[in-house]
Amino acid sequence: MPFVNIKKQYLALGMLIFIVLFFFNSRPAFQCQFTPEVTPYLPTIYGITPTYARLTQKADLTRLSQTLMLVKNFHWIVIEDSDTKTKLVENLLKETPLKYTHLNMKTQKSKHSSASGVEQRNIALNWLRGHLDSIPDKRGVVYFMDDDNTYSLKVFEEMRKINKVGVWPVGIVGGMRIEMPIVTDGKITGFNAVWKPFRPFPIDMAGFAINATLFLIHPEAKFSRKVQSGFQESEILKYFTTKNEMEPLADNCTKVYVWHTRTQKPSILNPKKLKHPPIPDDHIEV
Repeated sequence: MPFVNIKKQYLALGMLIFIVLFFFNSRPAFQCQFTPEVTPYLPTIYGITPTYARLTQKADLTRLSQTLMLVKNFHWIVIEDSDTKTKLVENLLKETPLKYTHLNMKTQKSKHSSASGVEQRNIALNWLRGHLDSIPDKRGVVYFMDDDNTYSLKVFEEMRKINKVGVWPVGIVGGMRIEMPIVTDGKITGFNAVWKPFRPFPIDMAGFAINATLFLIHPEAKFSRKVQSGFQESEILKYFTTKNEMEPLADNCTKVYVWHTRTQKPSILNPKKLKHPPIPDDHIEV
């Protein structure tokens, strides 16, 4: 085949390739259109946790914090019963990804009441009101949490449904397997409690949560040293609700999602009394 004919064939092939490439490049690109997923609004849960120095404090706060890490849109308010904030609690909070506020308030001795956490919860409520005043979206839920309780993630899902005050059962409390509201036709008609059942609201602190905006509507609402131990729940609830107005959650108060567990006080041997004392460990935080 003459060289000229070969050259023409290559030229024709090149032109064909050029036309094909031009055709595909000039076509409008196919674009996949995805409908963006709409995330439902989740009100902020403000968990208020008083804590005090003890050997199991870090262990209790660690266990609780790792549960709270799984809760969406959660703000942890931790209040130490101390004159100053401690490095132990400060470092523990800093090492978590949680949104938190660290406060401190020393318990004031009182002849009226030996209840724990009164001053700590009140200073947390003062902070909460100032915080809500400073932000445009004031919606949220307030939950009073002991640092040694055990919480299922389901209890946090339930409390996001609250309009005013929601309630649910608590396991292993008040000398009972379950302390719970009694529900009839969707309304609270009584309480299954044997410890001081004459209380206005015979319910554990872990068994209710409150719409955060109510604390702005009722700036006077707080805990009090003037009431006896066991009546702090009734003291705060009286500002916001009546028995009939309470909202039964956790499948009409038939499911237990929180337990009033307590950490056993550890028994530590005195190393000075041991025949073979262990290596000193005072420099290690427990």
